[in-house]
Amino acid sequence: MGRQRRKAFWIGAAIALGGVLIAGYLVLPSPSPERARLLSALVLARDGSILRGFLTADSKWRLPATADEVDPLYRRMLIAAEDRRFAAHPGIDPIALLRAIGQLVSHGQIVSGASTLTMQAVRLLERRPRTLAAKLEEMAAALGLERRLGKDGILGLYLTLAPFGGNLEGVRAASLAYFGKEPRQLSPGEAALLVALPRSPETLRPDRHPDRARLARDAVLERMQAKGIISRTTLAEARAEPVPEQRLALPFHAPHLAAQLRVANPGAPVQPTTIDPLLQRQVEALLRREAAALDPSATLAALVVDNRERAVIAYVGNADFASVARRGTLDMARAVRSPGSALKPFIYALAFDRLIIHPQTVLDDRPRHFGDYAPADFDGTFQGEVSAAEALRYSLNVPAVAVLDRLGPLRFTGALAVAGIRLHLPRPEAEPGLAVALGGAGLSLFDLTQLYVALSRDGVVAGLRTVPPSGADDDPAATAIFGSAAAWYVTDILGNAPAPPGMLPQEVRRGRRLAFKTGTSYGYRDAWAVGYDAQVTIAVWAGRPDGTPIAGQSGRVTAAPVVFKIADLLGPAASGSTPEAPPGVLRVGRRELPPALRRLDPAPIEGPGRQRNPPGPKILYPPDGAVVAWDGADLPLEAAGGKPPLRWLVDGRPLPPMPPRRTLHWRPDGIGFARLTVIDARGRSARATVRLAP
Repeated sequence: MGRQRRKAFWIGAAIALGGVLIAGYLVLPSPSPERARLLSALVLARDGSILRGFLTADSKWRLPATADEVDPLYRRMLIAAEDRRFAAHPGIDPIALLRAIGQLVSHGQIVSGASTLTMQAVRLLERRPRTLAAKLEEMAAALGLERRLGKDGILGLYLTLAPFGGNLEGVRAASLAYFGKEPRQLSPGEAALLVALPRSPETLRPDRHPDRARLARDAVLERMQAKGIISRTTLAEARAEPVPEQRLALPFHAPHLAAQLRVANPGAPVQPTTIDPLLQRQVEALLRREAAALDPSATLAALVVDNRERAVIAYVGNADFASVARRGTLDMARAVRSPGSALKPFIYALAFDRLIIHPQTVLDDRPRHFGDYAPADFDGTFQGEVSAAEALRYSLNVPAVAVLDRLGPLRFTGALAVAGIRLHLPRPEAEPGLAVALGGAGLSLFDLTQLYVALSRDGVVAGLRTVPPSGADDDPAATAIFGSAAAWYVTDILGNAPAPPGMLPQEVRRGRRLAFKTGTSYGYRDAWAVGYDAQVTIAVWAGRPDGTPIAGQSGRVTAAPVVFKIADLLGPAASGSTPEAPPGVLRVGRRELPPALRRLDPAPIEGPGRQRNPPGPKILYPPDGAVVAWDGADLPLEAAGGKPPLRWLVDGRPLPPMPPRRTLHWRPDGIGFARLTVIDARGRSARATVRLAP
């Protein structure tokens, strides 16, 4: 009699269940997938792989995953083990439900469950008590969730939220932590382990209970072989696979850049970057090895930039993030430090561009006072008369200061500031002095790299990208601080600099031929080197983060070899890495130069606190920006001011000497733009760009 009453009760319960589910489907809202949106923030490399992740607010590694992002065999195993009619049912499995009720009626206890993947997803979204009423509510919610998300959405919820032990949630976090790889290509044994773990994530954790994890994995494998999903051979091979007995750290690359982007965009769940993941790992490993040979408290930072897109493809802010002695958490790529001689190429480039000097101009490298400032060369010796090219190539100090004296420190720093590169002076209120040429102002490795990229881009300075452009007009502001001819002069000079110690001469190297420059700050505190060609720029800083000196450290000895080793990681340069000379380059001997360019006049141009000089030359006709109608006849060129004789150049090519009356007639080559320059006997110049129209 009691048995019949139980049957009647459960039959009535089944009928009531059907009514409740129908009512719940129609009335109850489906659960919100809000928890699935509380994900670990990810910073990604340019191929979509993870550079670094950040824990959720509840300290979980919860990484998003979709059905298309996991191994197909894992998906088949998961559905076969948890919900074999997943593709056909509406959120609850009526066949499994009736079977479970029948077994309960027959045996008086639960023999097998009827939970579907959809119902499991509901539980992962909203925790409920284990009561009959909660179970009915869960079933109704499963119907609503199916209606709202569909099969792929349900599977994505499970793959994102399923627990895998500790603070790991989702198959992607588990695969990275236990196997060190994304779940796209799992072995059969790995797939089976990930199917088994969510059933009892803490008691089956392989890093704590490897024997239990192996038994659970093998049970899944045997079921899969029985269902025909894997063969007997695959079963044997998968059972022979070792179970991981330790948990791996999740990807942790470019951590300083990732932290910057996280701070800048705290609400972004995913932040793409321009970083090349393979190169990033290689450069990180290289810098760790190189740092091991340095003082224990010294470190390195490095940047690699794709010049064509101005995209940072490798970013190492510190050689060892975890090192307390090296202050690894400090981003030395953004730290303001003294660049030593690393700014000299830009002093020369601006002077070339303004026709103050030419690479063949004679400069004096002799003891000299500039007011109360008396620079000396790095090795304490002087070379006498040298060309500007030699002075830059061998980084002689006195000639660089003399060039800056003629150019004007304020003009130099102002040109950089207009392009967005601000030099940090020892006192913010002070005006820049001649010591800027030798490291008397600070800037970061990131900003210095931005300047060197301009040497491969015809003198145009623009911001470096660390994230992909978001639209067609998302281009950084660009400013030309010198022209293509000046950039070519500097590149040609630095491309013939002697190789650093331990490196083969560039002419016999199989790798890239780099134009490069080094810098060493006062007291051996900072060592710098930057190398570049048409395609890439590589910049390295070495030193102690606290700024204390390291005896014997220099850019040439410490940083430059690292630049060349990074270049070797990149492989040979593609064709076109050696730029052709642009229009305006004057490739002549010293004797063919205009007299004012043959030797640098040591007298400085007019400036604050200096003896007043007569005004420099000024172009009267044609004025800058003019559109001049041209019918094929000679055009007059007229200038005023300056110390005679005046010399004219058109697109960098000198015209015949100017007659005393200060008007010269010029026969253009054709219509289009022309760049006019006039220089006086002291090397002062004026320029105008005009357009000739028919």
